[in-house]
Amino acid sequence: MNKEFTINPDACFSKQEQKASQYFQELYGQVAEKTFIPILTKDFAEWKHNHIQPPTIFSLFSRRKGKEVSSGYQHYIHWLNQTGKLDDYLDRSVSYLYMRDLGKSLEAPETLAGIRSSVESLKKHLTGKNKEKIGIFSMASLYRFAEKEGIEPTMIWLMDKLRSVSANIPAGMDAANAQRKLIKIIAGVIMHVLDDLEDGAESAIRSQKLSEAIKLGFSYGLTYPFIDDLFDAKILSSEEERQYSHLIRTALTSGNVPELGEWRGDNAELIFYIHAELREAFEYIKANQREEMITPFLEQAYVFFQSQEVDRHKNLSNRKYTNEDLFIPVILKSSSSRLIVRSVISAQLEEGFESRSFFYGIYNQLADDFADMFDDWQDGSVTPYTYYMKHHGTRSDLINPYELYWTVISHLIHNVYNSDRKTCEVILDRAINGLKRFKKKWGTEKYNQTMELFASAMPEFNRIIQKMVKRADDVDFFDKLLRDHMVGILQSDRAEHEQFFEQVKTVRSQINSAMTIESSENSLFAEPLTDGANYSLNGDGKRLRPIMTWFMGVHGYGLDGKQILPLLRSLEYMHTASLIFDDLPSQDNANIRRGRQTLHQVTNIAVAELTGLFLTQRAVEEQTSLSSFDPKTVLRLIEYSSKRTADMCKGQAMDLDSKGKILTLEELNRKSFYKTGMAFEVCLIMPAILAKADEAEMDIWKKFSYHAGIAFQIKDDLLDVEGDTSQLGKQAGIDADNNQTTFVSILGIDGAKMAMWEHYCLAVETLEQAPRNPAFLKYLLDYFVNRDR
Repeated sequence: MNKEFTINPDACFSKQEQKASQYFQELYGQVAEKTFIPILTKDFAEWKHNHIQPPTIFSLFSRRKGKEVSSGYQHYIHWLNQTGKLDDYLDRSVSYLYMRDLGKSLEAPETLAGIRSSVESLKKHLTGKNKEKIGIFSMASLYRFAEKEGIEPTMIWLMDKLRSVSANIPAGMDAANAQRKLIKIIAGVIMHVLDDLEDGAESAIRSQKLSEAIKLGFSYGLTYPFIDDLFDAKILSSEEERQYSHLIRTALTSGNVPELGEWRGDNAELIFYIHAELREAFEYIKANQREEMITPFLEQAYVFFQSQEVDRHKNLSNRKYTNEDLFIPVILKSSSSRLIVRSVISAQLEEGFESRSFFYGIYNQLADDFADMFDDWQDGSVTPYTYYMKHHGTRSDLINPYELYWTVISHLIHNVYNSDRKTCEVILDRAINGLKRFKKKWGTEKYNQTMELFASAMPEFNRIIQKMVKRADDVDFFDKLLRDHMVGILQSDRAEHEQFFEQVKTVRSQINSAMTIESSENSLFAEPLTDGANYSLNGDGKRLRPIMTWFMGVHGYGLDGKQILPLLRSLEYMHTASLIFDDLPSQDNANIRRGRQTLHQVTNIAVAELTGLFLTQRAVEEQTSLSSFDPKTVLRLIEYSSKRTADMCKGQAMDLDSKGKILTLEELNRKSFYKTGMAFEVCLIMPAILAKADEAEMDIWKKFSYHAGIAFQIKDDLLDVEGDTSQLGKQAGIDADNNQTTFVSILGIDGAKMAMWEHYCLAVETLEQAPRNPAFLKYLLDYFVNRDR
């Protein structure tokens, strides 16, 4: 895009500030007169009939049951469906999203039709017989969604981006919430795009629009972790904050992200990464906007950023902030954030959208600030609630934000949404649900203290509210359930991944220390083989095979780690032998292996060949020393190992025979299984044999290994094209040099990635059939497809 776009920041901010001031003055008059109390008292008198029922033995039992299962996502949905509550639950949830995210009026017939359609679709997904077991936010479920919509390359792009962002979230920031916000923004943009899409649009157009929505959503959403959260986390120094703020302001006012230049501060590496990502995102948004939408986008983004900046620089100890200082930035940032999405996707604003979004924003922001009140207090952040807590005793002029919150609710229901009963129902549901969640999070004592502070000036109205909080049922929302579920998954997944890989490091260290082969006495002529074996063993190997066996043996079957140590050595000796043979001039003729020269280059071909044989025999010897297991079981293990070793030799012969030939995808899959999948199978089946697992269980591990092995090999092929020799620990581009047919040469890079994720999904779905916890296999599988070496 060659045309330059600039905005007048002072003019656009001043215009919106005046509009916000007018809105605030209108609210101020209502809160001063407390006109909301009689209006909402009447609303609650009607509302409570749907939510407070005379208690019966059945209802008490049903309510307890619901609470017991509400912590489980799928169990809770099942309970709602069994009790006949699911339709209403989904209807109010979807209706709320239509109001909040799409800026819709619930009075419009087309909106009600859209809500009904969305509810039916969502219910079918949640209760259908074929609903996925693999987890709503897992990589496998995301990819399966992408397959249905024909957007696999975009989803692969997104998963790579999310992984990159997560890896670069610095300590001091909440990575799980950063990911959640990103996913939430992407989902919101998708909602807008689908809403803007004509009914009956062709599948190709739908796929194109969805792909654009995902990339636009990510591009816009990236500002939350890398601007808002980064500033709030106080990671940057004062000078770095000044530099970074100036860079953002320059980009929004000029329409172009400036070069970063020299960065003065300790966070240079982080800022270089963020600058590159945000620049790419900014350019993508501009490139996909209609020209006439770019200026509104820049203006709205500037208003949002500037209002955030105003709040960010406030000091809780400053006693001089006016009510306007406290509330007008809230109105500005909450309304502009919703308008930005429409300009990002270049959608036309339907009648009333801008007005509804402007008036609605402060309601949602005050609800969020109330929920986060004590966290903000601890951080020293200035919000209307924290400032009132700090200074209400000496500042009688301060507006009580809790009273303003109810004023906004009254204003929305009766002045913005024309007293629509469904709107009233949904908004009051949400308000009571927010108080219930607050009470559950902080406890009854702290909740009562909070109400004493904020609601003491309206005792009768507060009595009504607290009755609703205590007794009202059916006020929960699906998006809150998803939020809790998502945060829980992301937090536990991140913690478990970190714990898993820390354990991997420990196990790898133990394996490394046990690999060295001692020289035999009076064995002068064998020294070259021992030295060659240790040279090859001591390289920078991943030790995947013995690590897999250790986890399966110790965590899967409860075997003693020390007792299976000979098995771990056996597997690594056999694998290292295969690499020595694989690197020979007669085979792949490789120069680098495990970050160092291959064995035949530092010795000679004959020594390398003999060393490979030597390690193969040592592997069998190690298996015979599994003295803690009964002889028949060990004999069965050796028999299985020998057969699989012969099969892997056939696989390598198949690989050599395929050089210079164009293989079919089926032939390549078979070759990959023999080369890689079978080795993984051995790592899982051998401890299963020692544990005397049944055949049905072992069949599951075999099927998993088949798909995991092919996914691993596809990643190897991709790394051979896209990887860096210094990171790989072996020579990149060797497949092309050897004229090898690979998944990349057959399918192309994008096609190979799609095939890899298909086998990844099949492997994950296979694990769902396993009779024991396969968590470590899931983490290994994630590593297989996300590794850089």
